[in-house]
Amino acid sequence: MTTLAHTPVTLTRDALTVLQPGFTGTTAPDWLLRRLGEGLASVGLFGRNITSPEQLTALTARLRAERDDVLVAIDEEGGDVTRLEVRGGSSFPGNLALGAVDDPELTRAVARELGRRLAACGVTLNWAPSADVNSNPDNPVIGVRSFGAGPRLVARHTAAWVEGLQSAGVAACTKHFPGHGDTAVDSHHALPRIDAGLDTLATRELVPFRAAVAAGTKAVMSAHILLPALDPEHPATLSPAALHGLLRGPVADGGLGFDGLIVTDGMEMRAVSDAYGLERGSVMAVAAGADAICVGGGLADEDTVLRLRDALVAAVLDGRLPQERLADAAARVRALGEWTRRYGGPGAAEGIEPAPGIGLAAARRALRITPGGTAYRPPTGPAHVAALTPMANIAVGDETPWGVAAELTRLLPGTTTATHGRQDAGTGGVPALVDDMLDQAADRRIVAVVRDVHRHRWMADALDALLAARPDTVVVEMGVPQAPPAGALHIATHGAARVCGRAAAEVIVGGAAGV
Repeated sequence: MTTLAHTPVTLTRDALTVLQPGFTGTTAPDWLLRRLGEGLASVGLFGRNITSPEQLTALTARLRAERDDVLVAIDEEGGDVTRLEVRGGSSFPGNLALGAVDDPELTRAVARELGRRLAACGVTLNWAPSADVNSNPDNPVIGVRSFGAGPRLVARHTAAWVEGLQSAGVAACTKHFPGHGDTAVDSHHALPRIDAGLDTLATRELVPFRAAVAAGTKAVMSAHILLPALDPEHPATLSPAALHGLLRGPVADGGLGFDGLIVTDGMEMRAVSDAYGLERGSVMAVAAGADAICVGGGLADEDTVLRLRDALVAAVLDGRLPQERLADAAARVRALGEWTRRYGGPGAAEGIEPAPGIGLAAARRALRITPGGTAYRPPTGPAHVAALTPMANIAVGDETPWGVAAELTRLLPGTTTATHGRQDAGTGGVPALVDDMLDQAADRRIVAVVRDVHRHRWMADALDALLAARPDTVVVEMGVPQAPPAGALHIATHGAARVCGRAAAEVIVGGAAGV
């Protein structure tokens, strides 16, 4: 192995290069611009940084003025997880809706239009798509973010999504390797564990990732999950066996042969930070084979960047992190930055025909409508929307609205809405909660909106009691439709994006063929 001569300047630059930090505010702070000049090569954007396409375009232009190959990254899955439209809801349905339609050309077209909009705003790297196989319907963090429960279905749509996005000049970062679908724990809170054997891993979790690599995904994001069959001690993000051995390993030896950028999931997530700390965990991730350290979802300041920079430099100097590994990681970041400089950014969007209606068209196709025992009669006047709301998924956030109330109110002026959570059952329990819903609805038709009703006992009990009292209630399931259909009309949207709510509202008002 060739020994590289290192200087403090070289090490500091490489250490900055492998970081993907966030920041607060809607303009680039001075400290961020200064660090871009010193070697920082990536910036992560979140909902807090975005107010409009025009503002975002100006922000990314300022970043590129400081460094023209900067990777401007975002977590824009479409569907429930949106940053572009964090305060209004997404114009695109999410993965589960696309998987329900199962038309890879539609998936490719949706991702291409999403990529066009990102590129027009100057975004060059998207931490998406989710290639997780949602084999555990009780999964609290993946759910509708997955294309489905079948490895082959997920694989063909993952590949189509990657191809569509990258055709617009935005690099895809396929996640969460080696698969977060068979977990019952959210890695934002604790360390999930998957006890599947290597054979199951190969035939289930890895199938979509192999498809993504074959489709040319520019990046892959690691998951903070423990797979004892692969590495009994370290979560995948910190595991040489997972990153260097499996993801980078030769196909002939069972590896995926991936040669692009490996990005970590957010290092501030408790699955890693609680056990290892931010600095130690970041050093271990790079040593294990990660090339870019994603940090900034919750830690978005200069102090975090400097702490991680200095920790990486110190690890090289004391021998815990090989200099060659850090230099290789930094080179991969710069290589992707060069690709996006040449093929991405606003110029990439100019040659693509806009498809503004593709998201709503996809959401309409994704609906699954089940009539009740009697002929459905649409409401002729204002309705009442009773939203039974679970605790917000951290990946989604609580800023993004969901449901059908806004769209139904537009179609049926005077429609009212109320939100009910588990805590609202209170000392009176479910009966008191249902009595409250009935009082609020009065004589208006009730539209009950639920999300993953199969995962929430209180929600299922409340829905059963409501339907017993008002059998003409319409039920809209906006999560994973695992529970049996119920209600005078049951509409499964396969996601809670704004366009999913609009598609459902159209059916509620106009009825549906054959019901």
